[in-house]
Parts: sequence; C-alpha cells; structure tokens
Amino acid sequence: MKGLLYQRIFIILTIFALGFGILTPFNRVFAESNANLDIKAASAILVEAKSGKILYGKNVDESLAIASMTKMLTEYLVHEAVEQGKIKWDQKTTVSEYAHLISQNRDLSNVPLENGGSYTVKELYEAMAIYSANGATIALAELIGGSETNFISLMNKKAQELGMKNSRFVNATGLSNRDLQGKQPAGTDPNDENKMSARDAAILAQRLITDYPSMLKTSSIPKKTFQEGGKYPVKMDNWNWMLPGLVYGYEGMDGLKTGSTPEAGYCFTGTAERDGVRFISVVIKTDSYQARFEETKKLMDYGFGNYDVKEVYPKGYAPKEKSTAEVVKGKEKQVSFETTEAVVLPIMKGSKDGYAISYKMNNKQITAPVKKGAKVGQMIVSAKGSQDPGFLQGQTLKIDLVTKDAVEKANWFVLMGRGIGSFFGQLWTGAVDTVKGWF
Repeated sequence: MKGLLYQRIFIILTIFALGFGILTPFNRVFAESNANLDIKAASAILVEAKSGKILYGKNVDESLAIASMTKMLTEYLVHEAVEQGKIKWDQKTTVSEYAHLISQNRDLSNVPLENGGSYTVKELYEAMAIYSANGATIALAELIGGSETNFISLMNKKAQELGMKNSRFVNATGLSNRDLQGKQPAGTDPNDENKMSARDAAILAQRLITDYPSMLKTSSIPKKTFQEGGKYPVKMDNWNWMLPGLVYGYEGMDGLKTGSTPEAGYCFTGTAERDGVRFISVVIKTDSYQARFEETKKLMDYGFGNYDVKEVYPKGYAPKEKSTAEVVKGKEKQVSFETTEAVVLPIMKGSKDGYAISYKMNNKQITAPVKKGAKVGQMIVSAKGSQDPGFLQGQTLKIDLVTKDAVEKANWFVLMGRGIGSFFGQLWTGAVDTVKGWF
C-alpha cells in the first residue's frame, strides 16, 4: 500500500516539475543568463532588433552619461531632415566660428574645419558617424536647428516621441559641456552632459536602423579620408573596432556608436546581423576601451548562440479564436480582420516559443461605413514567464488588427426591414416566454 502511495507521489512531483520547466523557460533562462553573462558595465542590454524583445538586461532604466552615443540621435535628426526635404546630402553649409573652434581641439575626436569654410552635409555626416567628429556634429546641428540651443530642443522632443523615457540632452555631441569652451547651449549647466538609459539607447538604435537602414552603409565604413583630394584631408578610422577587419572584428557587426567621457566611462551601442538575424547591444560605463568591446562580444555571442528568430505569425494573420467583428448599420453584418505585420520573435534554441497571444478590440461593434484597413483592435504578444524582461516599449508587443474589406452603410429600406424584423422577433420571443409561463 505504501509503495503504491510513494509511486503516486513520485508521479505527481515529476509531472509538476516537468510542467514547471515547460511553463517557465523564460524565467529560468533569463535568470541564468543574467548570472552567467556577468556583464561588467554599469548598465547593459541585449535586444532582438525586429521585435524589440529584451534577451538580457542590467539596470536598463538607469539614466547615465552616454558621451558620443548621443550622436545616434543627431544622426536620426539629420536623416529625418533629409527625408522631409529640409536639407540635402549634397547641400553645402558654412562653418560657424563656434563649430570651427571645437573642431580645432585634437584632444577631442575631430576633423579640423575652416572658419567660414563650406562643406556638404554628407561630408559632415560621415565625419560624425565614422570618426565621431564633434565640430562637424555642431555644424550639422546649427544647419538643422539654426543654433545648437534650438537643436537640443529638437533632440529632447524627438526622444519623447520615440518613447525614450529616461533621457535628457544638453548638447548635440555628447561632450561634457565643460569641453565646449564656455559656448555650451544657452540655459544648460556648464558641467552637465547628456544622459540616456540602456533601454533608451536601444530604442534609439532600433528606430535609427529601422527608419533609416541606409545609415548602416556609413556606420560600417572602417576607414575613410575626410575631403580626400581637398586642401586639408584627414584620415578617419572608425572608433568601432568591432567592425570586421579591425582590431576586435566581429562577424556581422555594422554599427553603431562608441562614446567616452570621464563620467560616462567607455560606452558602446553595437548591432550585428547574421543570416537575417540582427541584435542590438548597449553597454554603458565599462572600465576601458577594450572592455566595452569584450562585454559587447559576450552579449552578441549569447544572442547568436542561443536564439533563433522565427516568424510566429505571418502578416495578414486572422486569429482563429475570433476573426470577425460585428458591424452595425452595414450592408454586411460582420467584417473580417487581420494583422498588419508579421510577428517575428526570438525563440530559445531547442524550446517552444514561450509566448502567449491575446486580443483586444477597440469596440464590441463597428458602425458602418467601414473602410478597408480600418484599425479595430490589437493582437498582444507577451512572454509567459512572470520575470521575463519583456520588450523595449513594455511587457508586450502589440500588432494592429485591421479590416480586410470595406463595408458600406445599408440603405434606409434595408435598415427599416431589419428594424421591423427585430421588432416582431422580440414580440414573438415575448409571446413564447408568456405562454411558457402559463405552464
């Protein structure tokens, strides 16, 4: 009898253990990855670029000095200005006395610019993106904003628009304001510097490469000469030494931005792609130039070594649980809906997907007329583990659900007919209920 009881207890415990292992793979994996990676930085994050799924995090929301990683936002605003037709790549701009003054300081990263000299937007952008040239960055900020003071207003506004909640910018370059020789933007502290969280840096990097993927063609250039063939050519070696062929070359690495100041330490936002899978990593305040690349390698190796990225649901997916919405006053009484984009997610190799899907509709009913492609709700993706770090913009990934077809409003005759039918239907139901009550 006791033997049978022990067998039952063993079976129950085994089932519980297996069930716990299946239901909480992300809890276990995330805890283990945090312990085993041991990233030596004040803050760090690893993200799958397509979905924004966080695979590793350490102090991800702490706002810290980020030095020249600032220039990612300046790059974003340059691309946006070009896209909006406000400036052109081949447009020339005249260098101000301020931009010239900062550019002459070779203790900082710079290409010397002539006072009153004329340079194209592309030349200045390449100097900023490849060589982290500070004078060139100020020249671009002045071109777009009219002044660096105005430009930092644009920076802080754009950061809010992108969902960067723990960031604050006081200059366009990422230098400490004290390095700007008393010419820091009006209203900013002379000793202040820009700050971002690791999460915000990853959000910015994700939006930069998603909205303006051509920027990777520049960030991946290992060496180039500024104004080659001109009066004052300057050899520019990319500070991202993880680009293939450089000192710490890493397969697939093609961006994005390094940074260092005494307060920020050594920082790096990196991105690498292999076989269509892209990761973004951020390390803030490592101890040395070499350390930021060593810690980045740990993060990237963890991502590429442990995750596959798969299309879990295709674009145009119609949820099996509920694929139609009720339409009021329409020629048709229902309309089908579908997802606007594919759901692509990182999956731990050798495991199930580890995600749960739910749906949230805007309203129970939709009133005609209904346009094709009208948003009716969202499909919500969440990780099953309660301790999972979630996604860049929160604990869930939201995909819009839109109508597959248009539904015209029914004419008055059809609506009247439906009203009469409904009226007599209700009368009949009431009569039946009354007769039932007699018995």
